[in-house]
Amino acid sequence: MKRHIKSSLFERLALSKDKEGVLKLAKDGHVVESAEDLMKDPFVLEFLNIPEQNQLLESELEEKIISNMQRFIMEMGKGFAFVGRQYRMSIGGKHFYLDLLFYHRILKCFVLVDLKRGEIDHLDVGQMNLYLNYFKKEESTEGDNEPIGIILGAKENQILVEYYTDSITNKVLLSKYQLYLPDKKMLQNTLDKLLKVI
Repeated sequence: MKRHIKSSLFERLALSKDKEGVLKLAKDGHVVESAEDLMKDPFVLEFLNIPEQNQLLESELEEKIISNMQRFIMEMGKGFAFVGRQYRMSIGGKHFYLDLLFYHRILKCFVLVDLKRGEIDHLDVGQMNLYLNYFKKEESTEGDNEPIGIILGAKENQILVEYYTDSITNKVLLSKYQLYLPDKKMLQNTLDKLLKVI
């Protein structure tokens, strides 16, 4: 019970589109078998203590995450090992920098994380696809599975996401983050709607 309270199970359940999946997670723990198992929607970054109305730059958000890396990894889930930040890739005579780089011990692959302060768009997806192709050819070694890209943005448009990622063969996962759990009134309204359905 204490673990469910600390992990904000009630709030996640109220906000989730996959209620059964959240309940299974609460009962069995986080089982990672595929890239999709890495995703939470949304990622709750409350531990960063950023004022709600604050308009952070991506670099400031990254700095806050680095300062709270242990909590960020706990929010991401089991199996992540931090490799580096602002990971430099030289491609075609140009330098590109990935915000955060992890290696996932269970899936045996690199996990590339790109932070966006606004809505995720097609340019972000294209950029992540470039990074994943680079990692497949230049960084992965024998025994590694294909890398996974996660783009975390403050906003996500489900319809656009579907079209952005539809024919991309790389694993590009998009999720939104929120700085705080919703207030009590919003949670109550969501709970009331759920109870009417049941």
